Amino acid sequence: MIIGVAKETLPGEKRVALVPAVLASLIKRGATIQVEAGAGAAAGYPDADYADKGATIVPDRRTLFSQAEILAQVNTFGANPEAGRGDLMLLRQGQVVIGLADPLGSPERARELSQRGVIAFGLELMPRITRAQSMDVLSSMASIAGYKAVLMAAMELPRMFPMMMTAAGTIKPARVLVMGVGVAGLQAIATAKRLGSLVSAYDVRPAVKDQVQSLGGKFVDLGLDTAGAEGAGGYAVEQSEDFLRRQREAMTKVVADSDVVITTAAIPGKRSPILVTADMVKAMAPGSVIIDLGAERGGNCELTQSGKTVVEHGVTIVGPLNVATTVPYHASQMYAKNVATFLEHLIDKEGKLVVNPADEITSGVLLCQGGEVVHPRLRELLGMPALSAPAVQAAV
Repeated sequence: MIIGVAKETLPGEKRVALVPAVLASLIKRGATIQVEAGAGAAAGYPDADYADKGATIVPDRRTLFSQAEILAQVNTFGANPEAGRGDLMLLRQGQVVIGLADPLGSPERARELSQRGVIAFGLELMPRITRAQSMDVLSSMASIAGYKAVLMAAMELPRMFPMMMTAAGTIKPARVLVMGVGVAGLQAIATAKRLGSLVSAYDVRPAVKDQVQSLGGKFVDLGLDTAGAEGAGGYAVEQSEDFLRRQREAMTKVVADSDVVITTAAIPGKRSPILVTADMVKAMAPGSVIIDLGAERGGNCELTQSGKTVVEHGVTIVGPLNVATTVPYHASQMYAKNVATFLEHLIDKEGKLVVNPADEITSGVLLCQGGEVVHPRLRELLGMPALSAPAVQAAV
């Protein structure tokens, strides 16, 4: 079995799907590793490091795609539609593609992959169950985003984060508000606290209050009815427009009293909910900063411009994209561990790849196989009829 590690072609992407440290476990399973020349260079992993761990360096992409039975990528065609389109014609029937695929945001690309006859896995759909925690790439990357968001805020804020006693007087600590207490939010709380700021956090799920307090933050209770706010896997569910309106009204003063607001709310496949309105921004003190981690899907702030830093009403609003790639060394290390663990889950004791539709992890991330889109949710988004159980068994 040949596992190929492709160089990323998405503009600005510095991560790599597998790092040298994880190769030993895959080779032990009987895999041969091929790495496209320069694949890990931008992340700080030179070709020599891969070769030292038993990988073969392949000089060009076409050769890698023609020889690899499994392709490990950070961004597959689904998440890299423009630069990645050239890879489509290099794919062949029965070849396995593993990586981020933006399946809920762009399900039609899964259909294009199915037409090439490949077996595609979209790691964004990894189920939130205990068995799959070590394979959860979204959690890994969100952790990095939460950490980096605080550092971005510290760079933009014309204040210092910690309280300081100086000869010139006492400097008050910065007030940081984190909106959305998922993995990114929790890491943002922890990082902001380590920098010495006063941290408060809000989430529609009251169950996260203990987590916020355990990190030294203050949980913001708006007095709203949040019954049913938490769905399967612990994710926050999409709220009604009426609820969001009342939430925004209650949140206005909290936002106005903050020096830094970090928003992290995202709904897979949908536009990010607006948490910070233009009026809220206007009420903030000049020099305040908003870091909008929901920018990739439109933004949690009404004035966010995706991929840009703008100043509105004296407030700096940062809409970063692909935050994890700004810390490529460790982001690659974490992503690679997730991917390697998933590969080990698929490879049996004889060194063969087994796609078991009865397994919750495998079926949860399997997008297409045998020329057919097989993931139920994608078929629904594409307007395709549900596959009968026998048909699913035959396709997988």
